[in-house]
Amino acid sequence: MRTVLVTGGAGFIGGNFVHLALAETDAVVVNLDKLTYAGNLDTLAPLAGNPRHIFVQGNIGDRELVTRLLHDYRVDALINFAAESHVDRSIDGPAAFVETNVVGTFNLLDCARAYWAGLDDEARAAFRFLHVSTDEVYGSLGPMGHFTETTPYAPNSPYSASKAASDHLVRAWHHTYGLPVLTTNCSNNYGPYQFPEKLIPLMIHKAQRGEPLPIYGDGGNIRDWLYVEDHCRAILRVLEAGSPGEVYNIGGDSERTNLEVVDTLCALLDELRPDATHRPHAALKTFVADRPGHDRRYAIDAGKLRRELGWAPRESFETGLRRTLAWYLENADWCARVMDGRYLGERLGAH
Repeated sequence: MRTVLVTGGAGFIGGNFVHLALAETDAVVVNLDKLTYAGNLDTLAPLAGNPRHIFVQGNIGDRELVTRLLHDYRVDALINFAAESHVDRSIDGPAAFVETNVVGTFNLLDCARAYWAGLDDEARAAFRFLHVSTDEVYGSLGPMGHFTETTPYAPNSPYSASKAASDHLVRAWHHTYGLPVLTTNCSNNYGPYQFPEKLIPLMIHKAQRGEPLPIYGDGGNIRDWLYVEDHCRAILRVLEAGSPGEVYNIGGDSERTNLEVVDTLCALLDELRPDATHRPHAALKTFVADRPGHDRRYAIDAGKLRRELGWAPRESFETGLRRTLAWYLENADWCARVMDGRYLGERLGAH
């Protein structure tokens, strides 16, 4: 049985990973989360009483705490999901992104290196540090082509710049110190437990209230959409069989414009939760001023992960979005609890 230290495991992707790891492996999961606005114990409520889930509230920048967790639980792998992740928030307040994504990752790496150096030969060979990153580090694509693991970094927002910096630190700790690291760069995730500031849950939240659905610019910005459970299975596969020092891109092969995402979601809402006045939800669409520096297109080439590790997504965009909407409609109480007044769906990052 492996023991995995998961950072940011009360957030969106980290929380989904913890659920999947406990359901589909025999691992013990030590879950470290600061519980910022985007990290919620409600996400972990279904795991109450599970003896293989150990939750610790704390900061990845706390060297004493991280060191103690590594030693006390004899951790076999560290998976770093902990991050400030919303581009709009990074425009309004970049300092928190540098502190968590750059300085926090440095602290995890340095603590992991010291712990790893003290292990016996067998444990040293088995230990892994898996860093979860984003396709946004690559910058903006033109109308053609895809990001690969060798695409030069060209981050354009404070968020993506902070993640790029953390990726470089992870690489350096492998090449300089020999720490057995793995890095994954994923496309846009969607699914259960996503805080309602990102596009899909925000549109669901607003549409159910009959509020305008704000679409940045002309709605033509393109993202490659990845169902979060598919992403989490990819991470499990990379942890299991990835080669230390390697980078693996994870994408859903589901490019959609923001406008297409909203239109598809509105059609599903018309089917699953029709408006009382029978007005189509698409009538709520409204176009607003674009985000400053808004990257036009991202698209991931996940061919390396498919070829070398045999991973492929199980959900199409349409099936994943239907599952996502159904979850939010069935879990309105979760949304109400996490929307506790600190964020009410207002525009962020307008600069």
